[in-house]
Amino acid sequence: MKAFLMVVLGILIFVVIFQIAKASEYVSVLKGEEKTRKQNNRINAFLLMGLLVFGLIGVWYCNELYYGKTLFPQGSASVEGESLDRMFMITTAITGLVFVITQILLFWFAYKYQESDNRKAFYYPHNNKLELLWTTVPAIFLTVLVVFGLKYWFKITADAPKDAIVVEVTGHQFAWEFRYPGADKMLGKKNFKLTNSDNNLGVDFNDPASKDDIHVTGTMHIPVGVPVKMVIGSQDVIHDVGLPHFRLKMDAVPGIPTTQWFTPKFTTAQMKDKTKNPDFVYEIACDQLCGANHYAMRGVIVVETMEEYKKWLAEQKSEWQSLQEKNAPKPAVADSNASKPVQTAQALPVKK
Repeated sequence: MKAFLMVVLGILIFVVIFQIAKASEYVSVLKGEEKTRKQNNRINAFLLMGLLVFGLIGVWYCNELYYGKTLFPQGSASVEGESLDRMFMITTAITGLVFVITQILLFWFAYKYQESDNRKAFYYPHNNKLELLWTTVPAIFLTVLVVFGLKYWFKITADAPKDAIVVEVTGHQFAWEFRYPGADKMLGKKNFKLTNSDNNLGVDFNDPASKDDIHVTGTMHIPVGVPVKMVIGSQDVIHDVGLPHFRLKMDAVPGIPTTQWFTPKFTTAQMKDKTKNPDFVYEIACDQLCGANHYAMRGVIVVETMEEYKKWLAEQKSEWQSLQEKNAPKPAVADSNASKPVQTAQALPVKK
């Protein structure tokens, strides 16, 4: 019933608009098409100026209303993200200034140079200086912005500092899994052919370096103030490691490991105080549409002090050790009835 009413309402709106258009045509014929056209031009010119004023007020109002709800007031939670935030603000300032100037000129010209019997249009087909100016200046600004962007990009995707903590991040539909190197500081090899229910990541345990690797799901622990290098991959489709609080993102591509590193500035506890949100957590989002449950592909990053991180790491068992314990033969359970003495039936006395 509701769908039927919506269809009827749509038809009625169409009929009303059609009738208004036909009435306008009849009015134009009665008044004279030329006079009607000039009146419409004046009306449109004033409406465009109103749109300019209210549009710019709307832009300002939306910024005032929603800017505080974005992540920018919190600042970047990584050292490297500060440069990215600065570049973003510079880009927004430049493009925002150009937007305001061009929109004011666009609507002002539509108002000032509306049709008039006292003015003749000037034919101005070409100007080399003007075209060179509006081509060269934007090209220079954009080139500078691109160069700075590439500089920051090459920094966070280049080799991480030697003291960086390495974490392997693997995405699959629809979860994140993490692997840490053990005492040898080396991640063991992987082979997709070894992937099974007991070995989700396909780790090659014949490689000695894999024997002490630690495997966790859903939550990544990292220390504050120390560079963290992520070795990123995917087991099925293309995912994307999105770290909005740290201002970073990187594609997770099947068969092609990618890397990125950053230095956390604040622990999770500090961010809870800073944001005044006791439920605050650093999130890992998948920024690439990856399937039906893409919306649910969420991970958590716990940033803690080095002491807390070392304590957490010491409490973790290596994946190899966990598998050995899981697959170890269970000791036979003794029958509780076996030790009890067997009671024989006694003959009942027979009455004569």
